[in-house]
Amino acid sequence: MAVHLADLPPDDGLNPAQADAEALLREPREQRPVHRRELRDELRALLDEGLEEVSAWIEKTIFLSKHTLSSVHGCEVRFLHELEQPFAPSAAAVKGAVAHKAIELSVSSAGHSPGKLVDGALTRLANSEDWVGQWLAGADELDRAEVRSMATDRVAKFAECFPPLRSGWRPVTESRWAAEFHGGKIRLSGKVDLTIGGCDGLRAGKVIIDFKTGNRSLTHVEDLRFYALLETLRLGVPPWKVATYYLDSGTFAVEVVTEGMLEAAARRVVAGAAKLAELREGGRTPVLQAGPGCSWCPRFLQCDDGQRARARWEEFG
Repeated sequence: MAVHLADLPPDDGLNPAQADAEALLREPREQRPVHRRELRDELRALLDEGLEEVSAWIEKTIFLSKHTLSSVHGCEVRFLHELEQPFAPSAAAVKGAVAHKAIELSVSSAGHSPGKLVDGALTRLANSEDWVGQWLAGADELDRAEVRSMATDRVAKFAECFPPLRSGWRPVTESRWAAEFHGGKIRLSGKVDLTIGGCDGLRAGKVIIDFKTGNRSLTHVEDLRFYALLETLRLGVPPWKVATYYLDSGTFAVEVVTEGMLEAAARRVVAGAAKLAELREGGRTPVLQAGPGCSWCPRFLQCDDGQRARARWEEFG
């Protein structure tokens, strides 16, 4: 039988921020929803039918992640521009990977300082053959020091505001989930920052947590709904809750997973696949959409709409 967080005794040694975080994750087992066994098949059928037309005429496989979906549903001009650019890892991107690895190590290395956990993460990632290891291998001393500083700050905030990850909670970090449709022509994938708990038969019990720095965004909500959809397609039982944890403020944005939410997430995937295929194949003119992310767009200096939008946001705070 799955061990749920609510079944374990509370840790009285928590500070108020940690206690608040733990309270949001605790709820009696009998109050958690029990889902229908046929739900997964219904969601897969919805996606199969919705993606059938797109899969019939595309030549290249479509890969959909949370970033791809939020991009294609945002400014299409920016999406196409970034689609044409080769991936160039930065210190900020590497920082996130290092911080997540350090948090993963904290499960089995309780009591270690954030700096020591980050150093352990850097050592392991530097020996890997993926893009993080390649970046670290080519980085100079100052770049590595910048990554270490940023990652340590993130891990320290996690350690200060989030309850320690006890093994009984069944914590899993950096878990990869995927789903394929129409012979692999359309693939969904995601990598979840942290999951806690698990289902008990058809009774929900898992909590999916995404860590963020900076301000809240509506895209964060959609990201987690996409993860909940992937988990349901994979396991057949939806997660109990999804939560964004904002490290800078030590606060949660929590949502209970419902069947309606999962259906909406599936329809968003279908719409995103269609838009991506049309934009990639030149079947539609991209629409420019100014938004809060304009300042970080690589086309910002060449985009009058984006500059006007930022000026308005600065004017009205």
